[in-house]
Amino acid sequence: MHEPQGWTFEVSSPIPPEAINDLRAVAWPEVGGQDWTAVLAKSLGWVAAYDRDRLVGFVNVAWDGGSHAFLLDTVVHPSLRRRGIGVRLVELAADLARRAGAEWLHVDFEPQLRPFYERCGFRATDAGLLNLAAE
Repeated sequence: MHEPQGWTFEVSSPIPPEAINDLRAVAWPEVGGQDWTAVLAKSLGWVAAYDRDRLVGFVNVAWDGGSHAFLLDTVVHPSLRRRGIGVRLVELAADLARRAGAEWLHVDFEPQLRPFYERCGFRATDAGLLNLAAE
């Protein structure tokens, strides 16, 4: 699907796992790679943004198999932020979840990302988090 800005957005199209790890490494150097083949096999779907053939944005949509879907790993290449790519990724992810029958879309985020997610239509709620790796 082509967008006016010239970026292309694809929903749940095949994506090379190394492309996701490469994008995340540029955006979050402290985060290591992971096996995206295994992750995406369990996902409801995902949305990818491309500048020609280069992956410049990504969001994964996980779910509980019922009414709850979850945004994970929303990322846009640092050189292309604040141009609407992230908002469009989230819009398409929400549409994907809605079409699958989800009633709620959840996202966890760090405080500095609150304005972004509010622009995407999310409202703040109380939530809990347990770091299982620290146990």
